[in-house]
Amino acid sequence: MRTPIHRSILHTALALLLALSPAWLFSQEASPPPAGESSLPALGDATTQSLSPRAERRLGDRIMRSILQDPQIVDDPLMVEYIDTQWSSLLRSARQRGEISTELNDVLAWSTFLVRDRSINAFALPGGYVGIHLGLIAGTRSRDELASVLAHEMSHVTQRHIARMMGQAERTSWVSMASMVLGALAASRSPEAAQALILGGQGLSAQTQLNFSRDMEREADRIGYGVLTEAGYAPAGMMQMFEQLQQAARLNDDNSFPYLRTHPLTVERIGEARSRMGTQGLAHTDLIDSGVHHALMTARARVLMDTRSASLQPFMKGPDASLKGTALLVHHYTRVVTATQLKDRGPAAAQSLSQLWSLLGETKGLDDAQRSAIQRLISLGEIEYLAETDRQAQAQALLKRLGSANRRPEMLLQAQIAMASPLASGNTPAWREATSQLQTLTAQRPDDATAWSLLAPLWTRLDQPLRAIRAEAESSAARGDLQGAIDRVTSARKRFAPNASADLIELSVMEARLQTWRKALKEDERED
Repeated sequence: MRTPIHRSILHTALALLLALSPAWLFSQEASPPPAGESSLPALGDATTQSLSPRAERRLGDRIMRSILQDPQIVDDPLMVEYIDTQWSSLLRSARQRGEISTELNDVLAWSTFLVRDRSINAFALPGGYVGIHLGLIAGTRSRDELASVLAHEMSHVTQRHIARMMGQAERTSWVSMASMVLGALAASRSPEAAQALILGGQGLSAQTQLNFSRDMEREADRIGYGVLTEAGYAPAGMMQMFEQLQQAARLNDDNSFPYLRTHPLTVERIGEARSRMGTQGLAHTDLIDSGVHHALMTARARVLMDTRSASLQPFMKGPDASLKGTALLVHHYTRVVTATQLKDRGPAAAQSLSQLWSLLGETKGLDDAQRSAIQRLISLGEIEYLAETDRQAQAQALLKRLGSANRRPEMLLQAQIAMASPLASGNTPAWREATSQLQTLTAQRPDDATAWSLLAPLWTRLDQPLRAIRAEAESSAARGDLQGAIDRVTSARKRFAPNASADLIELSVMEARLQTWRKALKEDERED
């Protein structure tokens, strides 16, 4: 059995990276509180650190190539879209505030990814990559709380905490640090070996790491708060997240909050968040009722963070009589998403879909944009359910009525439905339309492994074997399997002679991609 990613690759890499970018709540025992903002630690000029942005990006790319191959990485188009929307707004805010230099903006990835994990956690990796556990999304009560976590993690990146931490390790060069991380990744199938790497020395001072990370956490809190509020999120979001998780630390001891037991939230950090907020937004509101869209996304995260049948079955139960309003809407949406995962054609999902539309009509206080977004979310949930339960014609008709064909979730659904069509010449127009949409998507997102993986069989059905192989290779590379991508292209070069100008162009593109992948693989081997 493969070792879960969050117990091997991620936690080991983070630990060996000198707690480079610990989850935002990994505060240590409280240190004396600062007198005010002016007394926050001055961590130095990030541009003068020994780890250059390009070196950091190279290190991050190498780590991600290993992580992306793990099945615990989740590409749920709606969840990815929701996170991307928040992440993009925070990035704009950070740029406007001057937190991101031109070099950092151009060199680092500024990319997020989702991890199938029940724990409430998020973390930054070298190179501008930020991982988000589905448990974190499920555990937040508002988009403002979730955005506060993302803003904090983004601030670890913008403030160059990785380079700064490595600069503090006087006897440890960034090259040796990279080797240690890669060693941890190589040992990811052996928890015992990974633990030995952490505990076996390596010339690192754990106490120095922890002392320095306290300052980093406080700086990320301060910078993150500014990014959060200037992006338009509620000032109370960060404080409420702290308070919620502090309460969880008191009430839970079931491994859902392991870091909260070992690294409790401090009164100091909550107090600082409250002080920054001043009198803005102090009144606590019913956060779920004031954010229906977010409530539905947390429901989706709860289902997707553990897709074992035994874990999903409880979600199929009927609603409790006490559920009203948004809570009842969330219950029925949860049941539809669950039925989709289980491919359950029973009456429960149909009943919940009917209830969803009825309840949405009764929901008050939504403006036109909010209502439209929720209608789209419910419609896509229904389309997913129909497609997964082999009712492709119904799914296709509903998707056509929905429109929004230029958005990623719709594009991917269109391709999935087309792929499920029978192998008959009459389906060629549907395959061509889906292929055209996916080509647009991959032009916009060249590293979209899901889009490339759908393009490959579509090109096969359209009798374009060379393009199909190229799509397979791109999908492999996007998932971190460079050798697999190289092997596919190398095989295609031997098997296919250009019979038309289109083939010649495709082979030229494949040759260029081949050189890129070989270069990256050689750099990896050299660092090994």
